[in-house]
Amino acid sequence: MANYRWPSKLSKLSLRAKHTNLYRVILIAILCAASYFVGVWQHSGGGISRSSLSNHELTSVPCTFPHQTIPILNFAASHTAPDPPPTATAARVAQIPSCGVEFSEYTPCEFVNRSLNFPRERLIYRERHCPRKHEILRCRIPAPYGYTVPFRWPESRDVAWFANVPHTELTVEKKNQNWVRYEKDRFLFPGGGTMFPRGADAYIDEIGRLINLKDGSIRTAIDTGCGVASFGAYLMSRNIVTMSFAPRDTHEAQVQFALERGVPAIIGVLASIRLPFPARAFDIAHCSRCLIPWGQYNGTYLIEVDRVLRPGGYWILSGPPINWQRHWKGWERTRDDLNSEQSQIERVARSLCWKKLVQREDLAVWQKPTNHIHCKRNRIALRRPPFCHRTLPDQAWYTKLETCLTPLPEVTGSEIKEVAGGQLARWPERLNAVPPRIKSGSLEGITEDDLVSNTETWQRRVSYYKKYDQQLAETGRYRNLLDMNAHLGGFASALVDDPVWVMNVVPVEASVNTLGVIYERGLIGTYQNWCEAMSTYPRTYDFIHADSVFSLYKDRCYMEDILLEMDRILRPKGSVIIRDDIDVLTKAKKITDAMQWEGRIGDHENGPLEREKILFLVKEYWTAPAPDQSSDP
Repeated sequence: MANYRWPSKLSKLSLRAKHTNLYRVILIAILCAASYFVGVWQHSGGGISRSSLSNHELTSVPCTFPHQTIPILNFAASHTAPDPPPTATAARVAQIPSCGVEFSEYTPCEFVNRSLNFPRERLIYRERHCPRKHEILRCRIPAPYGYTVPFRWPESRDVAWFANVPHTELTVEKKNQNWVRYEKDRFLFPGGGTMFPRGADAYIDEIGRLINLKDGSIRTAIDTGCGVASFGAYLMSRNIVTMSFAPRDTHEAQVQFALERGVPAIIGVLASIRLPFPARAFDIAHCSRCLIPWGQYNGTYLIEVDRVLRPGGYWILSGPPINWQRHWKGWERTRDDLNSEQSQIERVARSLCWKKLVQREDLAVWQKPTNHIHCKRNRIALRRPPFCHRTLPDQAWYTKLETCLTPLPEVTGSEIKEVAGGQLARWPERLNAVPPRIKSGSLEGITEDDLVSNTETWQRRVSYYKKYDQQLAETGRYRNLLDMNAHLGGFASALVDDPVWVMNVVPVEASVNTLGVIYERGLIGTYQNWCEAMSTYPRTYDFIHADSVFSLYKDRCYMEDILLEMDRILRPKGSVIIRDDIDVLTKAKKITDAMQWEGRIGDHENGPLEREKILFLVKEYWTAPAPDQSSDP
């Protein structure tokens, strides 16, 4: 019996001990919970809820970004201990230094000192010759002392600040041709040119009497050897957008003047490589005393114009040798020389199957055929130039010029008026009509539905941008815009009603070459490798948009070099919007801080759950020091 009762007593004692331990655990839990809630109450400032605290933090963050609070991402932990006092090294923010004032107009790939190492034959030394990796400048290009935000469009068409482009050479050299005048603190652009001393408007009216400039069939133009781009500037009012280009040569700053006026332009030259545009891009090509030897080198330069000209497009020539019978003495050339030059041009044009429509006084106009049905038959008799067989017509990044004729796409019938590649809608319907390159299925993976979706997406995104970048929303504040990765041109199409123009860049590394589609929509653009500098002057753009650019160039080149190039071509007080993965933007933000840009990371327009975020940035205003100073900003 004793052996039976003893285990019973042990069980009772064990049960009583368990109850005691349970009471202790419950008491400790209650005390811990009470301590936690008291701590939360104290940390929240005496009763502010966690939800209201988050809202308070977001709406009270100081932000000087264009007068409006943007959706800031808060990366702070919810509970933190105070940081130790910073050391002198940690407190000092690393900054990327400024370059010397002698680099205020630095164009890396057209740097004069480097270009002199290349052949002068055919102006090869004026083509792109970019610095090697160890030659790349890693400093911030200064604006000249006294730089002022440019005049707003359309006033900027006619006036620019002298301090922004401090060059008076053209005011002397072209004094009698009405290019540009210098008065007090500014330049005035009367709209004249070498072959249109009465002004660009009157000159364009003369062209309009030869071909129709009013019905929307002509939307995109290229001006070779553009001077200060008055031709392109005055075509704007006729809803024709012009890509003007000229080399960086003895006519100092001509392209820089064009950009300062708010006119699309790039530095470029016809020498040994293709122009950086796709085939069938322009409705008209124009040369007004551009000094390009069109009849020489087996007609190579006219063959290149033919490549970028649309089926049925026009080539307009004024100046030597047109109307040489009247001007030969003033041009200081012999009649035989000028007659021979015109004969060469006429011969090359016929070999390209162009039709000379008219020559009236100082103007001559040729038209490219709408297809190559008859031209292919004529090859039996003409023989030269032969049709190209192996080249890609749209490939135009360091691609060598050829002396063969780029064939137009095949047409289904035998009608001479059938447009190779497809008929384009007239402007403004052209913008949202399905481009022939998409309709034909020649762009792999891009459908008509993709175009519609892309257009709608960018309408929504640009509307979202304007809520948080007040300068973009303000009519007239910006004029020159750059889209670094344009795809189908959706960003530019969303801004078509604003008084801006957009340079749509298709990176050569893009998976699909869509620049042809951009031109078929009536927009303009160029190719670019963002591991290299762009062929433009410092302070070209008011606004830069970079969609997934840094993800595209990951492991190809340094992010810092791309951002410094953006800094070079962005105007003081200009804005940048970068869309990319949050990890990419966090890294970019550190570099832009070192560049002394102000920036905030905001949420995607679809909300905070998207990994893609948006970095809103503003470049601060700073210039080179006054001539008697030398300190960095």
